[in-house]
Amino acid sequence: MKNPAYKKILCTMLALCIWYFGHGQERPDSLFRYLEIASGNNPTVLQRFAEYNAALQKVPQVGSLPDPEVSLGVFLSPMEQLGGNQVADIRLMQMFPWLGVLKYAKDEMSLMAKAKYEFFQDAKLQLFFDVQKSWYELNKINQNIRISGKNIELLRTIERLAIVRFKAVPSGNNNQGPSDNTLRSVTGQNQTSGSSGMNSMGGNSGNSGGAETNQPTASMGGSSMGSSSGSSGLSDVYRIQIEIADLQNNIEMLKTQLRTGVAQFNGYLNRPQTTLVSIPDTLKTEVIDASLLTISDTILSNNPMLGMLQFENQSLEARKQMVTKMSYPMIGLGLNYSLINKSEMSTSSMNGKDMVMPMVTATLPIYRKKYKAMRTEADYLKSANAQNYTAVSNSLQTEYYQAMQLYQDAQRRIKLYAGQNQLTSRSIEIMVKSFASSGTTLSDILRIRQQSLDYQYKQIEAVADCNTSIAWLKRLVAITKIQ
Repeated sequence: MKNPAYKKILCTMLALCIWYFGHGQERPDSLFRYLEIASGNNPTVLQRFAEYNAALQKVPQVGSLPDPEVSLGVFLSPMEQLGGNQVADIRLMQMFPWLGVLKYAKDEMSLMAKAKYEFFQDAKLQLFFDVQKSWYELNKINQNIRISGKNIELLRTIERLAIVRFKAVPSGNNNQGPSDNTLRSVTGQNQTSGSSGMNSMGGNSGNSGGAETNQPTASMGGSSMGSSSGSSGLSDVYRIQIEIADLQNNIEMLKTQLRTGVAQFNGYLNRPQTTLVSIPDTLKTEVIDASLLTISDTILSNNPMLGMLQFENQSLEARKQMVTKMSYPMIGLGLNYSLINKSEMSTSSMNGKDMVMPMVTATLPIYRKKYKAMRTEADYLKSANAQNYTAVSNSLQTEYYQAMQLYQDAQRRIKLYAGQNQLTSRSIEIMVKSFASSGTTLSDILRIRQQSLDYQYKQIEAVADCNTSIAWLKRLVAITKIQ
């Protein structure tokens, strides 16, 4: 009795697992999904694919025989002949090229269609690279906005500490301490909240014995000490507010760049530029395939541009063979039918019988210069194609070294800036705690904070460069699979 129930539960769990993993593999907002959309919608890729299909349609065109010719002649006045009066003449003729002409013509067009397909594949690979590069750029901008926002939060914390220090400056007299207007301009609060903030920090210091104990110390520095401490605290607050304003302006600039990047990204996908693009919160480093780290013949054998040039070279060889066969005569087979009426004057046994005459014709290719020029043209095109193949091959190998240099530099920078960012973050934590106890100057904190901000930006940029270099390598060796 229990076995059927367990089977039902097991089948239900299995179905749920299949549904979960099936939907998980779709990854609707992932780079993989965007690449699928781009490959199906991008106008350049669709154009190249349409050109390939158009090239395929040329194969049956050139591989067919020439259209047969039919001619009809009618005598306005019947022509008297021995066997009757001829009233019309019908002729049918079919021309046949020399053996091999149609075969080489089909080979040429088939190879050109294959070259068009490789051209289409190259456009698809370039699209994948552009989409991935734009995607990583969007991730970089998004991460920079997030980092800038966190730094603003840090500066807000330091600002609050600086305001506390500014309020806590001992006022030797009423003219040397921070006035109510100054407090309002710095903190944006009213006089009551500022006074309560000072009372909460200093307590009822005017009635305590601690104030009397510290009074000689304050008087030792004279009025100049109190004044310099107050002005220094106020300048610290202003400097922090300047830093915050700069970061806010930087965030707005980054948001503008993000909108532009989103428009470009949507352009690759052939959809409205304002369409929302889902960007992850973190930018992870892609894992590179070990086969991409060593240069091999993979680039020369897999790259579609080189494949296209190879097919074009083969098609030119087929054209040369076709031109050679075209220099031979074309043979025509036909049939001539003469319509003859009976003649009263004729006593011939053939009187009134129609005539059927088989015909054979042949072209005379005596003008040899044009065929020689066509063969020479094919030789020049093959030579140009060979030079182009060498140039593209050299360019691809150069691009490989450039991509490897970008990858290795990015790996080195990722490790460097990760360590530097960790050290500066620890330094900021220590210095902020020390700043709260009046042991560290604001200049040191801002300097270390700027270094930390630079290291975070550079680390994100290094990750984006690393992923871009991997996409570049995949583009060179014609790898379209996205993990």
